[in-house]
Formats: sequence, structure tokens, C-alpha cells
Amino acid sequence: MNEPPLRELVPAVIGVLVRRGADFASAEDAVQEALIRALDTWPDDPPRDPKAWLVAVAWRRFLDAARADTARAGRELAVHAEPPAGTAPAADDTLRLYFLCAHPTLPPAAAVALTLRAVGGLTTRQIAAAHLVPDATMAQRISRAKRRIAGLPLDQPGDLATVLRVLYLVFNEGYGGDVDLAAEAIRLTRQLVALTDEPEVTGLLALMLLHHARRASRTGPDGRLIPLGEQDRSRWDTALIAEGVMILQATLARDRLGEYQAQAAIAALHADARTAAETDWVQIVEWYDELLALTGSPVVRLNRAVAVGEADGPRAGLAALTGVDPDLPRHTAVTAYLRERAGDLEQAADLYADAARVATSVPERNHLTREAARIRQLLRA
Repeated sequence: MNEPPLRELVPAVIGVLVRRGADFASAEDAVQEALIRALDTWPDDPPRDPKAWLVAVAWRRFLDAARADTARAGRELAVHAEPPAGTAPAADDTLRLYFLCAHPTLPPAAAVALTLRAVGGLTTRQIAAAHLVPDATMAQRISRAKRRIAGLPLDQPGDLATVLRVLYLVFNEGYGGDVDLAAEAIRLTRQLVALTDEPEVTGLLALMLLHHARRASRTGPDGRLIPLGEQDRSRWDTALIAEGVMILQATLARDRLGEYQAQAAIAALHADARTAAETDWVQIVEWYDELLALTGSPVVRLNRAVAVGEADGPRAGLAALTGVDPDLPRHTAVTAYLRERAGDLEQAADLYADAARVATSVPERNHLTREAARIRQLLRA
């Protein structure tokens, strides 16, 4: 059985249970149990109407749990009898679930986990494995998130910008366990595109596709990090690039520029260059200027300095670093790179070593350590 189409039904089924009177947390738990049962039974006995089957099984699970809860023994259920399981209602609350699971009151990690469960249909075990944490840790994270949003109505207006940030966080988690979170984020964003008519949603989808297209070339067989300029571009996924560029062009034509569209434009310029030397750095700097005007982000300012260094020379890049917070992640690594290109090799070697000591991942630390060693070898030659 193909798992993603099954998972795509989950948010709509949760919405049905909530409309019938279940609270969100109980509905989500019941649908998860129904999903597990479906994964076990459907390969041998697939239902004629998968959504109706999930609704019927999840609703029975909810009723059983509610009746067994002695603390609520005297409480009337919103619906006393189980509705017939012929066909599932057509109403789809998926967009509202996106808003609820990415509620601004939730910490980012909790919003990511809850989105993957309630909207993505992943099990707690799958989410835990993808984040490389114990099942119990992820279960607690999800439970706390559900408690925090308990009582919030499903029809409460949501913040699309928060939803997009959560989906981008999911995308950047990458891969772990048996779930590819980058691919899962793309699937969920495609779903969101179908539910909305906002340029930033399609801008985010284009950005994800363009980044995902380079995935196979980002690391070597031994797990080494390969910088963009050194990647084997023949390994880039040209179909994903073409789709991302097509989506981006249609989105930009609507003339409602946002930060994800600007980031996607930068990614498209990288993807369009047949070699690193052919990269249109001047235009990339212009897009960074747009992005900086939209966000004012120090990280954008740091990345812009790299682009300036490529477009106008390393000394110009170093000048563009003026005023950028030196405590930012990658600031020391960027300075080292620009110093090396400017010919200040001794300082560059020291800076690469400093950057390695504060690197936030093992592949990045190893890469920066090798860069420091490479330059020191050049100095000894």
C-alpha cells in the first residue's frame, strides 16, 4: 500500500471528528490509532472508500475512549450514536489544521512535530526517528503541544506566515529514520498550494524544489560536505529545477513579492548556472538587496556579503560584513572564506580553525577543519 495517499486523508478525518464533537487532542489520537490499523489491514483488505473507513474506525475509537474515561462518566458526548459509515462528509478542514498545528503560541519544535502528526499523518515513532530522539521524548513533545492548544476552535483564523515557517523548518530537518522530512515538507507544501491562493506559498514550494534538486550533490560518498561551488552539477535533478523555475516565474508575475519568492529567485540563479564560474552574482546581490529590504535579517546580510564578495571582489565582501553581528553562526567561516580569497592566508587558516570549533554540526566542523589544514599546507609549501 502506498503510504503518502493514506496520510493525505488524515487532516480531513480529524476535521470530521472535531465537527462531530470530539476535542482536537482526542480526535488526533483516535485518527492515529485508525491509521495504524489501516496500515496493518488495508494491504489485504482495502476499503472501497478509504476516507469513510478511517472516519468510522476513528470515531469508534474516540467513543470507546470517551466512554472508558471514568473522570468524564457524567459528561454527555456531543454525539451519542455512531453515524453510518457509508460515505465521508466532503468538508475539508485541512487548511484550518495547518493553522492550528502551527499556532503562534507553540514553540517551533512542537509545531513541527504536531504538524507532522496531525497534518502529515506520521506516527510518533516515525517523527522521533526522523529527529533522532527517543519515542518517549517525541510523545511528550506532541502531548505538550496538544495541551497548549486545547480549547482553541478549529475555525479560528490562522497565521499563514507561521505555517510557512513551520513547513520550512520541516524541510530543513532533512532525513532521518525511515522518513524523508524534506520530501514530506514538499508534499505538505504542495497540499497547501492547493488550499490557498497566496504567492508566498508557491514561492516556498519553488524554493524547496530548487534546493531539493541539489541534494544528491551536497555530500560525498564518505559523508563529506561539498560546498555549492564544488558540487557535481550533473547530479542535480533537472526535472525538479524546471518545475521550481516554472512555479517561481508564474508566482513572480503576480507582483506580490515576499521573502520565500526572493530566496527562490536566488536559488534559481544558482541552478541556472552550468558551472560555478557562470553564476550571475550581480543579479544575486540584487535579489539579496530585495530580501534584506523585506526581512532586515542579519543572516540575509551575512549571505549578501558572500555574494558581494563574488560579484565585486573579496575586499568588497569584507566591507559588506561591517555591521553584521560577529556572533552569528557562520560569520567566522564567511570571514575566513573572504580572507582566503583576498590572499590573507594565515588569517584565513586561523579563522577556519576558529569556525570549526563553534560549528553546529559534525559535517560542517569537519569541512572547516579540512579547510584550515589545506591552507596551512599551502603556507608550508
